Amino acid sequence: MDKATIAATFPAKVTLEADQYYFFCTCGRSASQPFCDGAHKGTSLVPKPFKVEQQQEAYLCQCKQTSNPPFCDGSHKACEQE
Repeated sequence: MDKATIAATFPAKVTLEADQYYFFCTCGRSASQPFCDGAHKGTSLVPKPFKVEQQQEAYLCQCKQTSNPPFCDGSHKACEQE
């Protein structure tokens, strides 16, 4: 299985629209972080589809180490120390 690339060691603050599907980048290679742009092609990694029920601001993971994808859980703090 391929390993995700750390896109950044901080979360991306985004506004998510209600009932819209999003595709979270799980490979770290997307130029459209934190969203998928198809850069995972040729790897075993696939984007994570998700949607929210109401408009909200959210912090999405860019280190790809979160235990709650697509949302940041602070795992980037360990990446910063590497």
